[in-house]
Amino acid sequence: MVDLWHLFLAFLRASNLGFGGGPAIIPLIQAEAVDRYHWMSSSEFADLIAVANALPGPIGTKIAAYIGYQVASWPGVVVALTATILPTVLLLIFLGTLLAKYANSRALQAMLTGVKPIVAALLIVVAYQTAVDAFRINQRADYLTLVIAASAAVAMYFKVHPSVLILAS
Repeated sequence: MVDLWHLFLAFLRASNLGFGGGPAIIPLIQAEAVDRYHWMSSSEFADLIAVANALPGPIGTKIAAYIGYQVASWPGVVVALTATILPTVLLLIFLGTLLAKYANSRALQAMLTGVKPIVAALLIVVAYQTAVDAFRINQRADYLTLVIAASAAVAMYFKVHPSVLILAS
């Protein structure tokens, strides 16, 4: 029962502060699942991100479902998913009309402009931590992983679709 409560709190906190869509929630979930509650290691979280990115659908709910299942089986899935989507559902129900009314206001636009660099910084931190975990195998770099990463970066520069890269890797 305690794990279910902690799952609910962890994913509620992450989803409440995850402004900017799915990728923005990743570092917040990592802080809860890896750093705070120790439900998984950093390398396990990096593997989870890789798998979640390869599957269709919103990344936040895929991560919540997986971690919820790992912590407390099917009740954990329900609790983690509920906590992840609850803030958005409540926001849409209660504040939807206000957001539509003030969408073009200067104050709201200024706030959004201020939040964008913070979300970018969070994504850079997650990308860095994932890269560190991906390239650390027995304390030395795995050259095949480096070759795959460099090849993928070059392919993305030339606008190769990410699904092609996922299938190729």
